[in-house]
Amino acid sequence: MVDARAALLGTHPDWLVPEWHARGVGALMTTRQGGIGVAPFDTLNLRAGIGDDDHAVAHNQRVLERAIGAAPVYLNQVHGATVVRLTAADACADANADARPGAPVHDADASVTSEPGVACTVLVADCLPVLFAAPHGRAVAAAHAGWRGLALGVLEATLAAVCEAGGCARSEVQVWLGACIGPRQFEVGPDVLEAFGVLPQAGAVPHFGPRFVPSGPGKWLADLPSIARDRLRATGVRTITGGTWCSVSEPSRFYSFRRDGVTGRMAAAIWIEPGRTG
Repeated sequence: MVDARAALLGTHPDWLVPEWHARGVGALMTTRQGGIGVAPFDTLNLRAGIGDDDHAVAHNQRVLERAIGAAPVYLNQVHGATVVRLTAADACADANADARPGAPVHDADASVTSEPGVACTVLVADCLPVLFAAPHGRAVAAAHAGWRGLALGVLEATLAAVCEAGGCARSEVQVWLGACIGPRQFEVGPDVLEAFGVLPQAGAVPHFGPRFVPSGPGKWLADLPSIARDRLRATGVRTITGGTWCSVSEPSRFYSFRRDGVTGRMAAAIWIEPGRTG
């Protein structure tokens, strides 16, 4: 993975690449740099259907595919906890979709695969992307985790799916957290706390209380990466890295829906490298 990581950063130095030791696995998160889009989608928007030019999106999706040497499979993300198992057939269906570039072929917020060359891919612009790697490249997964998905258990469901596909224990899975809205920017109301079992009128609950800091009457600052780490560690995951970037605070590097409203989407993708399984 060291050589693959160096190659990716040599071509796209602004992108995020996990510093982990996942044999036979490639993984990255794009930034807004490296494409051909114009404002407010400048430059590497990877999602069609949000006002950007379809030709620009198609070009940008080809940039990603060439960079990773695998076929990204995009999802119709619905802020739920459904995990879909991907095969080479899904990659073909995604590539041949007629409606628009990279048209999604599944309604889901996470995907898992055990087949080389198929890239589990999620699109984000403030929500937390989470990548999973089973030992020796036996399976990989990607999850789109906003607060709704986190509360519904999308990470726990994805972890179970990657362990089943990879035939491994939860403690063997490596997890990487990408860029998302940071703990100093994500102001939420009582509905979000209640989704995690925290009752604002009763004060903080010890497990999640430190993850919600009062910011004003009826408002709190939520720490998505820390909530994700808490939930993953509670299931037995030992190796969790990343999660240190704030999409809102770096406008030149990251798209942010909360900051800009109309904006592009970044991709977090993970794939098994051909000939590297086992």
